Amino acid sequence: MRKLVEITFMSIDGVIDDPDIVVEAEPYFSSSEEQDYQERWLSSADALLLGRKTYENFSQAYLQMADEGKGAPMDFVNRMNSIPKYVASKTLSEASWNATVIQGDISDEVRKIKKQSGKNIIKYGTGPLDQILMRDKLVDVLCVVIYPFVLGHGTHLLEGLGVTEHWQLSNVKHFASGTVVLELVPKT
Repeated sequence: MRKLVEITFMSIDGVIDDPDIVVEAEPYFSSSEEQDYQERWLSSADALLLGRKTYENFSQAYLQMADEGKGAPMDFVNRMNSIPKYVASKTLSEASWNATVIQGDISDEVRKIKKQSGKNIIKYGTGPLDQILMRDKLVDVLCVVIYPFVLGHGTHLLEGLGVTEHWQLSNVKHFASGTVVLELVPKT
């Protein structure tokens, strides 16, 4: 069975969603250690799972990077643009950017995708889709990239999940930039 790997980033005060976080985190994105880390995970996958908001932001950003030839490393950009994507949405009926819209029971559809043959499925971003994936125990690896700054405002990681979940640390990465990555798996 394929693994669903969630990769998300946050400030050290746990903020994952606020317009300011991308601005503050941007200097850390370009470190060679972070780029290598992200490329290893992306090369281990043959599909992405995204919520609607992440899909809309990523499709615009990665298509623009490809057009302009700058931003993330072009191998990464090309892989992001070409890999098949599944988009969980209640509002979209169709998608571009090599994407298929998942409607209806998200958990059932994700279970079906995980049962297909293939490599890992990478999930970027954290938001309402995570409430469903975490509640129904569909995330196999949670990679939390922690950037060394305090933002002080915004939405926090898994805010409002409403259930207690225990995870165990499977790996820790330290980058020269001060970024730390915690890789966790569900505690069994």
